[in-house]
Amino acid sequence: MPNPLYLPELREMLAENDVAGLREFCGALHPARTVEFMDGLTAEESWNVIRHAEDYLRREIFCFFPEELQVKILESLDREEAAKLIGEMPPDDRVDLLQEMAPELVEEVLSLVPAEERRDIQRLQAYPEDTAGAVMTTEFARVSESTPVKQALDQIARQAEQLETIYYIYVLDDEGHLHGLVSARELLSATRFPDRPVGEIMERDLLTVNVSEDQEEVAAKVAKYDLLAIPVVDDEHRMLGIITHDDVIDVIAEEAVEDAYLAAAVGPLKENYLDASLYELTKKRAIWLTILFFGAIVTAVVIRRYEGILAAIPWLMPFIPLVISTGGNSGNQSAALVITALSTNDITVADWWRVVRREFAMGLLLGGLLAVFGFFCAWSLREVSAFEATVLPITLVLVVVSGTLIGSVLPLLFRRLGLDPALMSNPFVAGIIDVLGIVIYMGVVFALLGHPS
Repeated sequence: MPNPLYLPELREMLAENDVAGLREFCGALHPARTVEFMDGLTAEESWNVIRHAEDYLRREIFCFFPEELQVKILESLDREEAAKLIGEMPPDDRVDLLQEMAPELVEEVLSLVPAEERRDIQRLQAYPEDTAGAVMTTEFARVSESTPVKQALDQIARQAEQLETIYYIYVLDDEGHLHGLVSARELLSATRFPDRPVGEIMERDLLTVNVSEDQEEVAAKVAKYDLLAIPVVDDEHRMLGIITHDDVIDVIAEEAVEDAYLAAAVGPLKENYLDASLYELTKKRAIWLTILFFGAIVTAVVIRRYEGILAAIPWLMPFIPLVISTGGNSGNQSAALVITALSTNDITVADWWRVVRREFAMGLLLGGLLAVFGFFCAWSLREVSAFEATVLPITLVLVVVSGTLIGSVLPLLFRRLGLDPALMSNPFVAGIIDVLGIVIYMGVVFALLGHPS
């Protein structure tokens, strides 16, 4: 939301071309806070504020702008200035930004980007979306195994301004194979022996990720081992880049948003809700709504098949919503627990039998609890005897057990098939239980009361 206190001052400095004041403003706070105070400025005004900052500050502030504002700024600049700005950005950030720009603008700007940066951009763009290669940065601190400690520090000092992080220094051979790493702290501690080779103090037992590994699995590794960065290697163990903790935070947020959409049976949006067109919103929702609609038709067909029983025993009808919603809710709870456990690596597909046993026991406990309430609800009706009332509690136990089993097994099955377990979202579980719940309900009626005449 626009900041009413600072905007007038910023606009006054812009009107007076107060270069010193604007430069001081850009350097006074953390870049993220600077961007907050600039909220409400137009793209042109925003650029005119940061263009006076030092190069590294301008780059950092620009990277904290929302992508929509970044695109507008680049569109307003002359192509050479836009190319210079993109060339200064971290590799992973500029690739993400280029994906949001118009193709013709990208082509014009890339033609002016230095050849080395252009090749780097094209390499990163070639990696499939949602893989380690697509989110890594190719700028990282590197030294060779034989480099003396003092010389290594000098090399890192020269590289530092262009790197996203220098906490980890990676030890590579001439072909780029990763042999080890040394932290900045360890390197500084080793200055007592300035001629000692880095290879003698480096750590060789490294945790790495393959360039084709799924970004969600990468994020889980970084979180599990509490890393600031993780190296990305190819099949020959050549180091290609690193994924830093801030990239992991972005991945986790992105995956959480995607899972929230899938849980509601909505296709994930590529842009902000207010920026998405009505056509895009309709398409994302209509596909899943149509699938669920036909699922509901199946439920209606099943109910119609038993309309004779429902007509002969009318007190059964009011409890249909209770039966199917109870089963659906229990299935949704199990699905949510299992999907979350899978995403945090608390369980794997190999744990399926333990999961099934736990959810079966949980279904019996929950179903038994609800069965008590269900019995008294049915028995409270004047025309229902105690024996007839047992239809509802037995049905509830069976439906809840079925719901917990289906809700827990389907996400595991999806993971085993290489699909996202979140695809087995709440509406799908509920849709399956709706049909199964009616069949179970009528089956119990047949078993206890027989076919009504």
